[in-house]
Amino acid sequence: MKSIIVVSVLFSLVALPLCKVAAQEDKSARPSPPAEAHAKIGDNTVAIYYSSPAVKDRVIWGDLVPYGKVWRTGANEATIFETSGDLMINGQKLPAGKYGLFTVPGEKEWTIIFNSVWDQWGAFKYDAAKDVLRIQAKPEKSASFNERMKFEITDRVISLLWENLKVSFMTK
Repeated sequence: MKSIIVVSVLFSLVALPLCKVAAQEDKSARPSPPAEAHAKIGDNTVAIYYSSPAVKDRVIWGDLVPYGKVWRTGANEATIFETSGDLMINGQKLPAGKYGLFTVPGEKEWTIIFNSVWDQWGAFKYDAAKDVLRIQAKPEKSASFNERMKFEITDRVISLLWENLKVSFMTK
């Protein structure tokens, strides 16, 4: 009987932490769940992997997401932008590869940043020296309210939509 109790206690000590680790890996249960956008642009496959935060009756622009500061462009891990081949973005070349997609929101203009360090949490270790490409884009009012942040890729235009805002850039 004593050995059954010892085995049960040992099993509990091993199994419970493993259950906790498995639960932490279920990213779909996060308040800002993972999302993806995919498209073919010319001969290239483009994919954007991001976490999709919700508005939740909060002031987003200039408050939750401050103006003039580097933002991870989503929640949780940095947003990842991947292209299978070279792309022209707003007239500038982005080589094939995987990038951290960061932005610097502004009331009248945004900076969109493709950074060589894509595997990081948030923008806490963002390093401007590792930027591969920076472009400017004008924010505009979106056609409809978007409770969750999302990316859309249509007709060579990539758009970020969240709340009542849309920021787009052209690709070739």
